[in-house]
Amino acid sequence: MPDYRRARVPGATYFFTVNLRDRSSDLLIREIDLLRSTVRATKARHPFHIDAWVVLPEHMHCLWTLPPGDADFSLRWKVIKFGFVRRLPATEARTSTQDRRGERGIWQRRYWEHLIRDEQDYQRHFDYVHFNPLKHGHVQRLVDWPYSSFHRAVAMDLYPQDWCGGVLSEDEDFGE
Repeated sequence: MPDYRRARVPGATYFFTVNLRDRSSDLLIREIDLLRSTVRATKARHPFHIDAWVVLPEHMHCLWTLPPGDADFSLRWKVIKFGFVRRLPATEARTSTQDRRGERGIWQRRYWEHLIRDEQDYQRHFDYVHFNPLKHGHVQRLVDWPYSSFHRAVAMDLYPQDWCGGVLSEDEDFGE
């Protein structure tokens, strides 16, 4: 069994990719209001700053900055995942292991996490988050994807409204 080690640096910024188990589902955008309220409730109990976030039908990417002295992003993801699924009807298929553990079959068990190293790394991941709806063919213009912090970034003059993301290297690993 792999030995996953997470980088835990208090007050750091992290990039995450979190996937649904069913990669053909549209649950995240179908239940976007529930997801948003779950994230808000989690932030109220366990503060963190959302630098960037995009929600796609079956996965999401985000950049978070944790408070000084706090490195517990795992707790926040546990609260978000649990809070989201407990308010959904149990209609998903579950494995025998999930049944035995009392788990729902909605989320992939793990998620991708990357500790942001420097400003260039931050900008590359910030752009990647916002470019994602175009990358996956959901829109032809990023401004047309409603489930993204891209709109906030445009309002803050971080991007022009017609930004298309430039060219991202295909050999980068962003956890998809």
